[in-house]
Order: sequence, then C-alpha cells, then structure tokens
Amino acid sequence: MRAEMDKIVTLSDGDSTAELQNYLSSISDDQLITVITNGALKGKKVGSMIKGIFKGSPANSTEGSNRRLLVYQHCIPLCESGDLQTEVAADIIGLLMLETHTLPGSCLAQLASLFVEAIKVGKMGSGKSLELFPTVLTALSACEALSYGKGELNGEEYKKQLINSLCSSRWDPECVIHLTTMFRDVPLSSEELHFVVEKVLRMFTKLDLQEIPPLVYQLLLLSAKGCKKQVLDGIIGYFKEQDVRQEEEKKHGESLDLEVQSIPQDQLRHVEGTAILHIVFAIRLDHELGREFLKSIKTSYGDLCPFSVALLLSVARIQRYEEQVFDLLKGAIIRSYKDEQLQQGSKFLQDLLPGHFGVAQMILDTVSNSVFGWDHVTQGLVQLGFFLMDTFGPKPGPFGKTTEGSATIARTPAQQACKLGGQVLLQGFKMHEPIRGEILEQVLNRLVTKTASPVSHYLDLFSDIVVSAPMILLESSSKVTETFDHLSYLPLATVQGLLKAVQPLLKVSMSLKDALILVLRKAMFSSQLDGRKSAVTGFLLLLKNFKVLGSLASSQCSQAISSSQVQVDVHSRYNSAANEAFCLEILSSLRRCLGQQADVRLMLYEGFYDVLRRNSQLASSIMQTLFSQLRRYYEPEQDLLPPVKLEPCITALGDQVYLQEPLAHLGSCTVHCLLWLQNMRHSANPNAGDSDNDEDEEEEGGYQSELQTILESMTRRMIKSELEDFELDKSAEFSMGSSVGVKNNIYAVLVMGVYEVLMEFSFIKANYSKSHFEDLLELFNRYHKLAEILKEKSGKGRVPLNKTPRSLLSLGFVSTLLTVLFRDSTQSRDEALSVLRSSAEFVRYAVSVAVQKIQQLEETGHTDGPDGQNTDRTFRFLCDMTSVLMWRYTNIPGVVEDAGKKEKRSSLSLLCLEGLLRIFTTCQQRYPDRMPQLLSTMDVSEDNEEPDDGSVTEMNFFYIRQFQRALFTQLSGGEDEFNSKEAQLLVSILSVLSRQLKPSSQQFVQMITWTVKVCKETSFEDSAFSKGLLSLLFSLHVLYKSPVSLLLELCQDIHSQLGDIDQDVEVEKQSHFAIINMKTATTAALLVLSQVDKVLDEVDWLIARKKSQTPSDKSGSGEATQNAGQQDPIEKAVTLQLGTLLTALNELVQTALLPGTCTITLLRELSRTYTILTTLVKYYIQVCASQHGALPARFEKLVKLSGSHLTPQCYSFITYAQSGELSGGGADDKKKKKRNEANPAASAKLLRETKAIPNLIFSIEQYEKFLITLSKKSKVNLMQYMKLSTSRDFRINAATLDAALQEQDDTEESQDVEETQEPKQKKRKQ
Repeated sequence: MRAEMDKIVTLSDGDSTAELQNYLSSISDDQLITVITNGALKGKKVGSMIKGIFKGSPANSTEGSNRRLLVYQHCIPLCESGDLQTEVAADIIGLLMLETHTLPGSCLAQLASLFVEAIKVGKMGSGKSLELFPTVLTALSACEALSYGKGELNGEEYKKQLINSLCSSRWDPECVIHLTTMFRDVPLSSEELHFVVEKVLRMFTKLDLQEIPPLVYQLLLLSAKGCKKQVLDGIIGYFKEQDVRQEEEKKHGESLDLEVQSIPQDQLRHVEGTAILHIVFAIRLDHELGREFLKSIKTSYGDLCPFSVALLLSVARIQRYEEQVFDLLKGAIIRSYKDEQLQQGSKFLQDLLPGHFGVAQMILDTVSNSVFGWDHVTQGLVQLGFFLMDTFGPKPGPFGKTTEGSATIARTPAQQACKLGGQVLLQGFKMHEPIRGEILEQVLNRLVTKTASPVSHYLDLFSDIVVSAPMILLESSSKVTETFDHLSYLPLATVQGLLKAVQPLLKVSMSLKDALILVLRKAMFSSQLDGRKSAVTGFLLLLKNFKVLGSLASSQCSQAISSSQVQVDVHSRYNSAANEAFCLEILSSLRRCLGQQADVRLMLYEGFYDVLRRNSQLASSIMQTLFSQLRRYYEPEQDLLPPVKLEPCITALGDQVYLQEPLAHLGSCTVHCLLWLQNMRHSANPNAGDSDNDEDEEEEGGYQSELQTILESMTRRMIKSELEDFELDKSAEFSMGSSVGVKNNIYAVLVMGVYEVLMEFSFIKANYSKSHFEDLLELFNRYHKLAEILKEKSGKGRVPLNKTPRSLLSLGFVSTLLTVLFRDSTQSRDEALSVLRSSAEFVRYAVSVAVQKIQQLEETGHTDGPDGQNTDRTFRFLCDMTSVLMWRYTNIPGVVEDAGKKEKRSSLSLLCLEGLLRIFTTCQQRYPDRMPQLLSTMDVSEDNEEPDDGSVTEMNFFYIRQFQRALFTQLSGGEDEFNSKEAQLLVSILSVLSRQLKPSSQQFVQMITWTVKVCKETSFEDSAFSKGLLSLLFSLHVLYKSPVSLLLELCQDIHSQLGDIDQDVEVEKQSHFAIINMKTATTAALLVLSQVDKVLDEVDWLIARKKSQTPSDKSGSGEATQNAGQQDPIEKAVTLQLGTLLTALNELVQTALLPGTCTITLLRELSRTYTILTTLVKYYIQVCASQHGALPARFEKLVKLSGSHLTPQCYSFITYAQSGELSGGGADDKKKKKRNEANPAASAKLLRETKAIPNLIFSIEQYEKFLITLSKKSKVNLMQYMKLSTSRDFRINAATLDAALQEQDDTEESQDVEETQEPKQKKRKQ
C-alpha cells in the first residue's frame, strides 16, 4: 500500500496529469479507500495524496467526479470516527472544503444526504467533519437544477428541503452544539433560520445542564442572522420552566422527604449565571439584540420571571440601556401592584381571573438567587433598590413640610414599591459582602443630603440593617461616625430616627459612643435651634439606654432597646460606675438647656419621665434638676396669690412676646416623675415604716416631701386664685394682633395647663376621698371659666384663634378617669365619684380630652405626655377607653336624658361615638394586626385567652350588630328626632368595622343584606346621611359581586324622582330604594357616577389585558371556542357589564339633572363610556384581522343598544344641558351675564364646563368611525343600528323664533340697553 501512496504523490508532483489519471483508473475503489485509510491513520503525506487524487480526477469527467465523491464519502466518516490525529483530520477537511465547489450537483446532493443521514443516526459525535457541511450546502444552493423524487428542484429549494428534513429528524444530544455552530456558516433564509432555531430550542430540555451555556453562546452568535426575539424568548422560557420545576420539587420534596433532586439548585443557578453573562456579552456587541430584548419584555411584562429580572439587571450595567431597564422595571412593579389592588377590590375581577402574579416576589427571588456568584446582577439590584426608594418614597408636603408620623403599613402601590426597594437592599446587604459598603454609604448619604424631603423610609432601612447585621456594621463604623458630624444640621425627625437606629451599636462600640458624645456636646451650643434640639434628643436617648447598676427593673420599665444579636451589654456588669459617671455628666450638660428656648426645654421635660423609668438610679439628679427649676416660678409665700410667677415665663424681643418657660409642662413632668417614684418606693417596700432608711433615702425623701408640699400648696392657692390675679378677666385683651393680646394668650394657656396638671395630681393623691374630689372640681371650674373666655374672645376676632391648646392630661389618666366616671361601681368610692359625675361639664370635658388624644394618636402615631411614645401601653389605654365609651354609648340612650339638658347631653353621646370612630380608624391604620385584640377587650366579660379567627369575626359582628341596632333606633324615630350627625358617625363606624369581615363569611352577607334593607326602607331627606349610607353599600357590594345591576336600579330611582328632561314625558314611578328622594337624588347621582367610573376602570383593564395577550395565543383556541358557539369568558363579562351600564346611563341621560357638577360629571362619564366602547371595537378589529371568526352575538346586541338607546338620548341631553346653561336663571339672566363679565373665574368655569360637550360628541363620532372599519372587516353591517343625529345641524326652531320676535317688539323702546348688551354677549362667546 505504501508503494501506491508514494506513486500517487510522485505522479502528482510531476507534470504529466494523464499518467496520473491512468494510474488512478487502474486502482480499484476498494484499493483506493484502503490507501487513504492507511495514510490517514499513519498521518503521513495523506494531504499530498488526496491532492494527487483530486488532480488525477478531473471534475468534468464522470469517472473523475465519481472518484472525487468516493473520496468524500470515505473521508467524512473517517474523520468522524475519532481514530485520526486532530491535525490530520483538520487537514483532510480543509482539502475537501477547497474542492467542494467543483463537484457536480448530483454528487453534492448525495453528499448532503450522507451528512443528513449521519446526523439522524447520531454518527456526528465529534463534529469535525461538520465544518464541511456548510460548504456543501452553499455549493448546492448555487446549482441550477437537481433531480428530486420524480421531478426537479433548483438548488435553493433543495437546500430548504434538506434543512427541513434535518430539523424534523431526531438529533443526538451530543451533536447539538456542533450543529448549531455549523449553521452559523450556512447561508439561511429567514424561514430556514426559524426552523433551525426552533429545533435547537426544542433540544434544550434533552441536554445536560452543563451543556446549556455553550449552546446559548452558539445560539446568540447564530442570532446575528435574525430571529433574535425567538432566540431570547426561547432561552428565557427554558430557564423559567426550570425554575418552576425547581420550586415544585422543593414544595413536594418537603412533603415527600425526597432527597433526590432532578436538578441541583446550585448547579442550575450557576448555569443561569453563565447564560446571563453570555447574553449580556452578546447584547454589548449587538445593539439590535438589546433593543429586541427590551421590546419583548415591554410587550409581555406579564411573563417576567426571576431569570429575566436578573438578566434585565445585568443589562442595566450597559450604560445605554440603564435608564430604559429601570423605567421598565419601575413600570412593571407599579403595574403589578396596581393590578393586584384592582383585583383585591373587586369580586367581579377575582371570579373572572385567577390569582395575580407578583413582580415583587420575582425581584426578591432574584435577590436570593444571586447568592450563587451572580456578581453581575448584584450591582443592578442595589441600583434598583435605591431607584425604587427614591422614586416612590414619601414626598414633602406643601411648603416643604414633611407629613408627621408615617403610617405603618404600605397601602398604595407607590408605598409598596418603596417598601420593596427597602427589602431588596436589606436582603442584598445580608447576602453580599462586596456591596455592603456601598449600600451603607448611599443610605447614610441620603439621610444627610435629603433634608427637604422625608427620609423615614431610609431610616427604617438603616435601622433594619443595624438590627440584622450589627457586627458587620461595626466594621464600617467610620461611615457612621462621619454621618454624626452632620447631626446638628439635620432635621430633628431625621436625628431622632438615626440615633434610635444606631442605639444597639453604641453599647458595643466605645469609639462610636465617644464620637457621638463629642458631636452632641458641640451641638448643645449650635446657633441653630434645631441643632440644640438634636443634642437634647441624643443625650436623652443615651440616658435611657445606659443603665446604671441598681436601677429598678420593674415590669413597667423593662423595655430594653437592644437588637436581637447585640445582647452583650458590655458596660452594664462591671462598668456600672463608668456608666453612672457618664450619665451624670450628660445630665449636667442637659441642665444647661434649662436656660434655652421653650422648645428645647419642652423636649427635656417630655424626655425626663422616660429616662427615669428606664434608669431609676438617676432619680435624685433628675428630681433635683426639676425641683430647682420649679422653684424659680413658685411663690414660696403661702399667703400670696397666685402661687406661680408668670412674668419670668415670657420674654420680649422688640415688640414680639415669646414663651420662655413652658411652665405647665415643667409641672406635668415633675408630677409624673414624683408619682412614679413614690409608686416604685411603695411597691418596692410596702412596709417602709419599720425599715431604717439610709441617708440617701432620707435625702430623696426630703425633696420628695418638699415637692409634695409645694404641689399641694399650689393646688390650694390655685383654687383660691381668681382670674383677676393672673390679669385674665373678661375685660382682658386676647387679640393676636397686639403684644398685650399675645402675652395674655400665653398666660391663659399656661394657667390652663397648670390647672390640668394639678387636676391629675389631685385625682391620684385623692385616693377617692370626697373632699379632694371637690377640690378637683373647683380646679376644673376655674379651668373651664378661662377656657370659655378664650373661646368667646377668639370667636369675635376676624381671624379665629388656634384651636383649644393640647390638653396636658396624660393618656393613662384620661383612660382611668373615663373608667371611674362611667364604669366604676365600687360601693366605697361611690360617694366621692358622685361629686365628679354630677358635673356634666366635667364629664363632657373628660370625653372631649379623650377624643383629642385619640385624634393626635391617629395623626402622628404618638401622644404627648408620659408613655405617649410607648406603643404597647398606648394600645392598652385605647382598649380600656374603647370599652368604656362603648358602654357609655350603648347603655345610656339619649332618650333617657332629661329634656332641659338634652342638647348638651346628646352631644356627649356624639363625643363617645366620635371617640369610638377615631379609635377604630387609628387601630386599623397603626395597629392593623391588633384589631381583634381591641375588639376582644371591648367585651365586658374579659377572657384572657388569645382570640381565634372564628371568634374574632363573631366578636366583630357582635359590635356591628350593636351599632346597627343604634342606627335602626335612630331611623325608626320620626324625622324630627333623627340626629343626622349621630347617624353619619354610626355609618362611618359600620364601614370601618365591616372592613374587618372576610367577604366570604356569612356575616359579610348579612351585613350587605342589612345595608340594602336600610337603603330600601329609609326615606329621610338628609343628603349627608344618604351619601354615607350609599358609600357603605357600594364599598360592600363591590366585594360581593359586580355592582352594575344595583347601579341600574338606582338610576331608575333617580330618574323617577327628578323627572325627565322632556317635561311632557311622565316617568314611570318606581322606587327600589326609598333613600333616594328629591333632596338626596343629586348626591346619589354623583355617587352612582363615581361608581360607574370604577366599573369602567375594570372593563378598560380587562380589555387591555385581552389585547396584550399575543395573537398567537388566541388564534388556535379562539376559533375553536367561537365556532363551538361559546364566547371567551372575559369578552362575555365585558360585554355584559357594558350592556347593563349602558341601560343605567340611558336612565340618567333622560333625567332632568340640575345644571352644574352633576351634569358635567355625567357628560364626562358618557364620553368615557364611548371611549371604552371604541377600545372594545378596536379589540374586535384586531381579532378579525388575526382570525376570521364571526363576531359574538352579544357584542352585536351591545352595539345595537348603544346605537338605538344611548346615542340619541345623549344628543337630546346635550341640547338640554346647553339650554340649561344658557337659560339657567330665567329672570335672573341679565344679572348673571353681568356677573360673568365681572368675574373671570366664573367665565373660566363656564368655559371648562362647556368642554365636556365637544368631548362627548367627539367620542361618539370616534366610536362610529371604528364601527364602520369593523363592519368592513367582519362583513357584518353594524352601522344599521346607528342613527345620524340632527341635533348638531343648523336649524331654526319656529316656536322659539316667534317668541323672540314677540319679545323684541315689546322691548323696542329700551333699545339702548340692548345695544350695551350686544357686544358683551359676543365677548362671552369667544
């Protein structure tokens, strides 16, 4: 064999081709094959030999071309067999490629079939010879004609057939990647490319996970030819499916205890990470691919999955896409939350559509997936988190004021999105070390720089970070220290939040604590008032949290602020001496504040009580401070009145008078601290009489008793003091315009405060003795007298004064007071309490202070005074007050009260009701999960067991029934006895409580039935009450079923009450709901219209949802269902909703509504209805274009209804509205015109109102325009139902003309008046 080989090589090197040809002809095919095989295996001279064979086989002769084909047919499997050395195989393939184009068509066809067969049977494992296939296909496509079956095909067609059969056959998983690589070199038409991509994507599931990334890479390279969207969608779809499988396995695995996973999670995540890198790399190089990717995400945001979110975030690192990606994600998140909100608020939508997918959950999944080395995603996550928090964080109120007290739960989509941003950052911080520094830095930067807008969301995030990873934070404590430097320039709320958040760190890091103290000391002398307030806040916080050894750990003060992980209170054990020195030093710093502005002092007084409760060892220092401060303003001479000096409490600057010392707050702080200490001493050693006290105790006892004496003396003398002693009698001036008035106002508020503080002190000291309670009433009478004078004086001034000053009674005291006034039936206390109960004014005052406190709690989340910041205790007091107010309201009906005082007393019931309403709303906003607890404590029989779900509903319903009964009593009386205010409050309370019922529960259905019954049977002419009741009805009904049928009945009632626009038409009298009468019909109409708007929102949302589902989803199934005569459930629901709405609006459009808001709103809703009908028509145009099904019969009926019923009525209503606007006033007409001229605001309003009419006409005409298009597309004449209106044509109304001419004759003589009016009219028409 060697000889033959050498011979061929030698001959080919020589010049005589003929000799070479003859020699090759003499060798048989088998011999030639053996020669090639041996040569190839040995790897010597095989290239030269094959060159020689080609040289001696001219392609134009049959023999030559056959020999060439033989070489190809033999070499291809040989290279694939894996027996050859790599470079030999590469050489051979290279040679074969060079000669391919010389082969005739038939040989090429045979070669191609050889390849296809080899691929089908899986013989292309190594993929070496596949490099040749593209060359073969390219050569093939250039051929003119090839025999195929019995006929002939040109090369292009033949190639297409080949690729088709190749893509429809089975591929060996091993050669998928080689084939994909190979197709990159094949010239493919878009259709062929589509085939190939589809086949490769189908193969994904057959491959091993590790092979996916290289295949993704090859596919992306292939996508340079086209089919970009298909490639991306396929890759994302595959990973989405894998994720879902993984999730399901996880769920079932937990239930079945399966250890085996078909795909290990970490492996899947790593593969996904690599795939993301490949895609991002491809997008960097091919911007077309990037555009395609973003476009496909935009069109189907419903198909987002954790993988595509991660991919989006990685793409965001490419600068040109950054903004687009975040806008896209922002839109998707907000839309997802809005959809969720819409679905939760409507039973109709819940029944129609399955559960909602949450983009938020996907983003959080992406965060947890990114643990597996997805560094390229984490950066995007950080950006996304801050982007959401910046965009959707709380906004500053008017004039840059921040709204005080953030509500605890995120309710609106924007709040939820902001919260999601915080969660992303917090999870990211916990999981990824590299980004911690950046997150921390950015949060702290925002706290420092965003002084104009609220930063509560960043404070919450920072606080969560501290709690979840305190030790990690200590590593970057320098950043926190840097932030401290800015403390004195930050708004107070930010400082408070920041210091509260770093609290756990201060206990474990000395350096942080020292840095903070330095900053606070500087701030004490800041020129800014806010800076000094910040210093006080900081020092008070430190005092609260650095316990001095020996402080009482009583149950009330064991409220340790410490994070879950940093329980190591290093300094409390062995270093209590240092702590004590530290605290005393701080106290001495704080004493300096007592010489500063009232605001700073106020903060100090508000904080001391809490400090004392947490750190009782500081009692002597604190009490001495308060004692010495109080003595400055106390008149020690027992015979002198009044006992307080008011002069030093104010200061004057120029002609302005300011409060310098909040005396009442100082008193309040002193009283509370004193009472608490005495309480503690008493509970610590009840038999203190026998024990010998040491000096310290004696000293404390000394100033305690002295304080006690001072307070008692003050009480005694304040009772004796007349208002004249304070220069505050009736003749005093209280106007805020003069400095004397301002001074008197300040004095009055201080004196009233002192009275309140002493009232609380007297009550607690009285221990239910009658004489003490009489003193208390005396104090109250003085307080009340002064309050009345203030009220009377402020009422006179043109500018009403600020409301009654905030009461200084503590929430706990108010709660106790209400309980003893209304519920305490202890025999021994009865006599003393009857003193207080006998004063109606005092009882009323107690209830009104309670309402004031609850209101403050509702608005800001805390109240003034001790325990005001402590949510648990506050909630406890709320519970107590609720049960008392409830008892008072239900057990003492207004009827019992004697006629003389009826007016005042009924308002006491009202106050109780208002208190209850405020408590329920506060609880729902601030403590949503504690509502059951509140309701269970209202119950008189107190069981301490935790209420379960069923009993909570029962209890809630028990109270609902109580309030229903009360309302029923109100309604069953005559209209004269009906108290509208009380009825409105009852309805509000019912609507708050009914929110707690589950819509699926039996009680909810009872509630609805009851509300409907009341609406049907009550006929009081009170529009405010009917508005409340109807709103309640709607809010319940929407959660029960779609409200359209209800709206129709209401519209019929309104029509029959207000009459028809055509006065000759007698409206059929029908009354479904008695609550609708002449007086209330307009209010009802507005409510009905707002409800119509909500229904239209839902319909619009459903149509948009159907539209966005791609036509490919619909084509197959759509035709099948429609052919079967069934309509898509969503389309059916939309048509039915719109049908009933059109009938309802048809009633309203014929109603003689009053010109003004009602008419305008109706016109707006009508034009919106037509716009949505147009959207529906466009949807059907789209359906007809993509699938040629018939239009549903229901839709035709809807069009008929709109054309025959609504449109003509709309036009007559427009005429009615215009005539109403023009003649609205009859005899008043001329005056009206003049007034309009003079008042540009009124003219503007008229212009604005007239816009509604052209808008409506435009919507109707648009609707008809698209109906014409749809008629053409669907071959159904929909326009037969539409009548062209003449109401907009120019026409002369003969009757009106005669009347006008008649009038002109009458007024011939007053021609001059007419002339002056003529130009004005023109002016008005502009």
